[in-house]
Amino acid sequence: MIDSNGFRPNVGIIICNKLGQLFWAKRVKQDAWQFPQGGIKEAETAEEALFRELSEEVGLRKDDVRILSQTSEWLKYRLPKSYIRQRKGRTCIGQKQKWFLLGLQTEEGRVDLGSTLQPEFDDWCWVNYWYPVNQVIDFKRGVYRKALIELEQSVKNFVNDNSALL
Repeated sequence: MIDSNGFRPNVGIIICNKLGQLFWAKRVKQDAWQFPQGGIKEAETAEEALFRELSEEVGLRKDDVRILSQTSEWLKYRLPKSYIRQRKGRTCIGQKQKWFLLGLQTEEGRVDLGSTLQPEFDDWCWVNYWYPVNQVIDFKRGVYRKALIELEQSVKNFVNDNSALL
């Protein structure tokens, strides 16, 4: 599904642990790391896409996480010309993303990157909050920065709420 401006609706998923570290995943057979993300299907809400992608890419279920926050607006990035492709008659020039911040409510051992026949990722780790901004592929950096700025206070609140439990 591509909108009339050429952007594919998508969800971005930022998972944080109780220490405020973020889930950072390596794409299969590549040296490319990113947050989980995925397209929103026709007749699917952003939240439905979030939980479908979370299950497909990370192996986590709805009860493994808690939605802490989401970006107020769609955040857009344009693809470099070499990445632009046709889809069902429309040209996809980029993605518009609704970003969700999730707090991990379960043990990290529940993460299962091989939960589907075609895994997106083959490795993952916890990273400091701002690390992804300078590590993700350059054309996504602006969106990552905007999402992290908007969601930062929610991570701090989650850490503070859980500090007594550690």
